[in-house]
Amino acid sequence: MTAPEAESLRVRPAPRRRSEWRAQTPVVAVVALGGALGACARYGLALAWPTPPGGFPWATFCTNVIGCAVIGVFMVLLTDVWAAHRLVRPFFGTGVLGGFTTFSTYAVDIRRLVDAGRPGLGFAYLAATLCGALAAVWLASVAARRVLIGRKR
Repeated sequence: MTAPEAESLRVRPAPRRRSEWRAQTPVVAVVALGGALGACARYGLALAWPTPPGGFPWATFCTNVIGCAVIGVFMVLLTDVWAAHRLVRPFFGTGVLGGFTTFSTYAVDIRRLVDAGRPGLGFAYLAATLCGALAAVWLASVAARRVLIGRKR
């Protein structure tokens, strides 16, 4: 084998790629920032609308239903209306709305109602939140499609 032939057979190293962590750093950062903003908004709503002991937790209920409605509109915007920057979905969808809505407080609220001797209200809250959240995301996405996409045609 000649020198030029040997040179052409030499294995060249692949170009250096960014490490997985380095590639994900911006995503982690925007999720953290969005989560902090969403959690602060939820906390502010809970302070403005406190739940009396044994009472229906309206602030958490409304937070979760509103958050589901917003995610319905947001997903229509991202999938059907415009192409967003790659960090918009992690920032707003996972971060802001993930920090704003709350499954843990919902579960704690149910437990508090049961512990306060109000299991019927706890079950009603459990069912109302589930039904309200599902209805909100569905209705908001249908309405957003009609308003945003119907207008484009």
